[in-house]
Amino acid sequence: MSADFNETRVPTTDWQAYRGVLSRRIFAFLIDYAIIALLWVPAAVVVFFLGILTFGLGFFLYPALFAIVAMLYFGLTMGGPSQASAGMNVMGLALARVDGRPVDFLTAIVHLVLFWIGNALLTPFIVLIGLFTDRGRLLHDLLLGTVMVRRGRY
Repeated sequence: MSADFNETRVPTTDWQAYRGVLSRRIFAFLIDYAIIALLWVPAAVVVFFLGILTFGLGFFLYPALFAIVAMLYFGLTMGGPSQASAGMNVMGLALARVDGRPVDFLTAIVHLVLFWIGNALLTPFIVLIGLFTDRGRLLHDLLLGTVMVRRGRY
């Protein structure tokens, strides 16, 4: 864990910690889903051989494979020590809980699933919500008690 992250783990009242977070989140999203698409390819190969070894039963994983890869990716990265996915790291963001506790694996997965549900029901309004909430929080952030903050020195 970097020293910069420890400074931003607990959400702050400094407005600069939230400046530009929405636009950075969009670019982090694009980076992360490109990475997930790349990770899906070797996972599909593994499932292919698993399907052969299980006499076809493993092939039933294919419809859910992208979701499984995405959940593992976000659960391990956002729920890990850096509290950020690779895209969030590139964009200088971290996910924090409003109570100051670290985000765990399960919270990161629920954050992702709520994002998917919100996107399915509210697209494109899911991003617009961030324009009207404190600290640019989106609906799934409000429901889980999380906030996206900029890392380090703003």
